[in-house]
Amino acid sequence: MKRVSFESEFIFRASPTILYKFITTPSCLIRWFCDEVDIQDDVFTFMWDGNPESAELIDDIEDERIRFHWEDADEDEYLEFRFRVSPVTNETILEITDYCDEGEENEQRDLWESQIKVLRQETGG
Repeated sequence: MKRVSFESEFIFRASPTILYKFITTPSCLIRWFCDEVDIQDDVFTFMWDGNPESAELIDDIEDERIRFHWEDADEDEYLEFRFRVSPVTNETILEITDYCDEGEENEQRDLWESQIKVLRQETGG
């Protein structure tokens, strides 16, 4: 099955600094993204329902961009979180780039929508 990338964009009242913290620290990640997480050097091992998935942090620019490469993914695939502030509304725009099997983009977007809903609640908007 062919893998494709897709992007989703979400608006937050929370600052890029707060969002960055929620994507890079274990105590915050477990509040919205996974059940458990262990970080050794640049490898994040996330747990969902007892199943581990590891991702290497391959790009990290504080308050701007975080990129992970999943251990079992193709070399050119990644999960990226980008932050920018709207000059008009001063809101933070979180852009997520992810990969999935072709034809499953809507399901993946729905999954991110539900995850981001929790993140929004945890960050106060």
